[in-house]
Amino acid sequence: MTQPTDKSLLKPIARVVSPYREKFGIPRQSLLVEEARGWLVMGPDLARRAAFEGLDGFSHIWVIFGFHACKPAYRLRVRPPRLGGNREVGVFASRSPFRPNNLGLSVLRFEGLEGDDGDLRLRVAGLDLLDGTPVYDIKPYLSYSDCVPDARSGYAARRPDSLLTVEFAPAAEAHLASLEQEAGHLRPLIVRTLALDPRPAYRQGREDARVYGMRLADLDVRWRVADDRIVVEEVLRVTD
Repeated sequence: MTQPTDKSLLKPIARVVSPYREKFGIPRQSLLVEEARGWLVMGPDLARRAAFEGLDGFSHIWVIFGFHACKPAYRLRVRPPRLGGNREVGVFASRSPFRPNNLGLSVLRFEGLEGDDGDLRLRVAGLDLLDGTPVYDIKPYLSYSDCVPDARSGYAARRPDSLLTVEFAPAAEAHLASLEQEAGHLRPLIVRTLALDPRPAYRQGREDARVYGMRLADLDVRWRVADDRIVVEEVLRVTD
């Protein structure tokens, strides 16, 4: 295999195949929605099983990726959603995508390799990544060093626990039932994603009459918030 001559250039080694087809609605951290499954599709130079020998002994992997759908300009101060979107912190005290080098880090559940040399992909779960995201490196997660029991997590000390109840209107229920004959994972993916309340932080906890829409896999999901619960109004197959 030809080695890159200029090692100062950061080049993608894989791309993400994700059910999240647009930025709106993506979980704000990995592993919050275990049902968000997809693949890391390796580039042709590294689509070799030899590169992953021994990885089957690890349950999780670190993925270094690029926020490719964000504008390149970065900000010194940002407004994290966990602070309601109305308090600022320094960019390096956040996981905002508006960073000097637009790099992100996610830990994902590794569910195995698929394919053969030249056409290889890693099956992963717990995605918080946009479809098409470039991947720059993959590393095994080490439980003895990567998990620090007494670590402090500042303003994001706890896993989000204000989950909303998700219900389906009759029309959405009927359409989803017909789709689930093809893919039974759609319901839990929709429920777990929407339960996190994907709305902008400044709208959460308030009355909100608007109908929201998001692309989830090949579905167009339309929903609204009513009495602290989410009601899915439509679930339509998108063909494009």
